[in-house]
Amino acid sequence: MLSTAFSSFAAVVDTVWVKSASMHKDVQVITVTPDAASGKNSTACPVIYLLHGYGGHAGTWMNIKPELPQIADKKGIIFVCPDGKNSWYWDSPRDTSYRYETFVSSELTTYVDSHYKTIPDRQHRAITGLSMGGHGAMWNAIRHHDIFGAAGTTSGGVDIRPFPKNWKMALQLGEYESNRQVWDEHTVINQTDRIKDGDLAIIIDCGEGDFFLTVNKNLHDRLLERHISHDFITRPGEHNGQYWANSIDYQILFFEKFFKR
Repeated sequence: MLSTAFSSFAAVVDTVWVKSASMHKDVQVITVTPDAASGKNSTACPVIYLLHGYGGHAGTWMNIKPELPQIADKKGIIFVCPDGKNSWYWDSPRDTSYRYETFVSSELTTYVDSHYKTIPDRQHRAITGLSMGGHGAMWNAIRHHDIFGAAGTTSGGVDIRPFPKNWKMALQLGEYESNRQVWDEHTVINQTDRIKDGDLAIIIDCGEGDFFLTVNKNLHDRLLERHISHDFITRPGEHNGQYWANSIDYQILFFEKFFKR
């Protein structure tokens, strides 16, 4: 594991390379550790995992929200931002070099709990993301609600099937027309039968001008049908950094309240 670190305010922003045994490679991860979780008199802190969107990287969330170190210090929260490539955070059924579900929900959480002053339980572990990362956050949390207690998605691609030609998803799942069952099995909206009310604290938001608005409303409706409690927010905005820099504040507040239950 190689790492570089620099101080920003009192929090520490650290770039580490985390070994993935499942993918036989090291994965770049940026962590933001509050002052409270550092040093001799440190206290254990909850963790929020932040997943980037398609075309992004480990540094995406720091670029969108450069105030993360200040937020970490103010709220006593550790932020973890992995590089998920363009994986959609699945374990791809076609490409064994893309096992990002295993990485995020097993390898990364184990690494973070063993290298940082965390509270290592699901009550103090949340995950969210933007766009592709919103899909990835909900995918991992629903399928691993023994690991994550809270989950969010902002502008998330929570149903991939209306977009069969986009974002190179076919490279991991096969062409939609001849692999519809695989696509059905790898979309978040069809995972909701894995949870019951109370299994996850869930927050969903999407801008009114976002091309993912309809699929987010559909996920909201599906959760209502299953009587699964969740927060659902739409507000003016499009699929861009300006929207995410604002929306993440509300999601962090939601997770902070969850941690304090």
